[in-house]
Amino acid sequence: MNPFIWLIETLIDLLTWVVIASAIMSWLVAFGVVNVRNQFIRMVVETLYRITEPMLRPIRRLLPNLGGIDISPVILLLGLYFLREVLRYYVWPQIY
Repeated sequence: MNPFIWLIETLIDLLTWVVIASAIMSWLVAFGVVNVRNQFIRMVVETLYRITEPMLRPIRRLLPNLGGIDISPVILLLGLYFLREVLRYYVWPQIY
C-alpha cells in the first residue's frame, strides 16, 4: 500500500475518533458526570474543543436550530466516512 494513502486514511480514522471522544466528553460535562474544575479534565475538554470546533462551526451555521440537540458531530462523521469511501473508490480503486 502506498504510504501516502495509508497516511490519509489514518488521519481520517484518527479524526473520527477525536470527534467521537469530543461528543462523549461534551455529554459527560453537560450531565455533570465529570467536573471541569479538575485541571486535567479541563485540559482534555479544551483540547478536544480546539481540534473539533473549526470543523463543526461551519456545519452548525448551516443547520437549523434544533433546540438543545447538536447533530453537527454526526454530520461531520458522515462527511468523514463519505470522504474515505470517495477516496477509496475514485483515487485508489486498484487497492480496494
